[in-house]
Amino acid sequence: MQSSLRILALCVIATAAPLMAEERIEGPTEDGTLAAGARQPILDTPMDFSSAPVLPPADAPGPAAIEHAIDRGVTYLIANQNPDGSWGSPDESRPEQVYAPLPGAHHAFKAATTALCVSSLLEAKPSDASVQKAVAKGSAWLEERLPKLKRATGDAIYNVWGHIYAVQAIVRLHDRPGQTDDQLAKYKKLIRDQLDMLDRYESVDGGWGYYDFRAQARKPTSDSISFVNAAALIAMKEAAAIGVPLTKRTVERAIAATLRQQKKDFSFLYGEHLKDMPMRDVNRPAGSLGRSQACNAALRMWGDESITDNVLKNWLYRLYVRNGWLSIGRKRPIPHESWFQVAGYFYFFGHYYAGYCVELLAPEERPEYQAWLARIIIDHQEKDGSWWDYPIYGYYKAYGTAYALMTLARCRPGAAGP
Repeated sequence: MQSSLRILALCVIATAAPLMAEERIEGPTEDGTLAAGARQPILDTPMDFSSAPVLPPADAPGPAAIEHAIDRGVTYLIANQNPDGSWGSPDESRPEQVYAPLPGAHHAFKAATTALCVSSLLEAKPSDASVQKAVAKGSAWLEERLPKLKRATGDAIYNVWGHIYAVQAIVRLHDRPGQTDDQLAKYKKLIRDQLDMLDRYESVDGGWGYYDFRAQARKPTSDSISFVNAAALIAMKEAAAIGVPLTKRTVERAIAATLRQQKKDFSFLYGEHLKDMPMRDVNRPAGSLGRSQACNAALRMWGDESITDNVLKNWLYRLYVRNGWLSIGRKRPIPHESWFQVAGYFYFFGHYYAGYCVELLAPEERPEYQAWLARIIIDHQEKDGSWWDYPIYGYYKAYGTAYALMTLARCRPGAAGP
């Protein structure tokens, strides 16, 4: 019990971590231009987004290397799909895990993981026969289980992740060629049902959280969490693009809740419960590396003109040159124990949404960002073809692989934008 409470406290407020001295980076050359790997102006003037960064050169993987990594990841997911069509399990082989009251929390974890895997297979190799078979089993599981997905307990609202990623998975199922009118109507109803659940579990203050340690009322009194809002807003935008109606008030309140957590440098607080501690390590730029891409992409997709191309590019640059801040936290078993209170589960999440930021750029401006993004993802693939960043029960390899596959899909030459 004590270890569970300790893990829970770390998840909610994050423990303090020391700052790391910054590496020295080569400056301008004699002719005044920036040398490869030079320190860019955004690091010294973090409020100035008037210019785009010059990226350090990347050892760009070719199309064959990207496809090889994708093939290995797809093979891993297909080989590790559960007999019932889902992915992941409530394995408790480790003595300490994140707070997950039975059975509802694991219903949420499995739903979100399965939805991510279905989405990733459809993005990675939609025409492959083995992928189509796995997707059919996964989508059947989702259709059966999603109507039963709800809040685990008064304080644990992990189901919001299941609703968010289910919306995205069903959008991708809907977009497959050859669907009948009846099938399209069925998918839209499934999406609308999941959006209704997001309306239901919206925080009283707008947006979404995954814990409610306040009143635990029927209408959650949870703190709005910036990156949950971002993921939901992006899923909603994708649903709207295929003609599914949204609840305008829910969208507007989610945007407002996210903006309340936005800082002047376009980084974001972890959550509204930390609004009085804007310079706490987790709220500083390095602590925000894994969520700024999602938040900026979401606001841009919903028409926020302050999120310019240069904002997206400079935050992509930061993710690249300071990737170590996130990578140091990978595979650590306790959330937020790393530098700048980074948790391991932000790693592939952050790169997945960085892929959305790249898609928001003009096609001719994407290749150099795709190059380094693909390089990072390929370099972190495991020997068994999976990717993982945080050991959470028996879900981590499946969801990590799904995020990585969708990131690589956005790095393919000529990958289409939104």
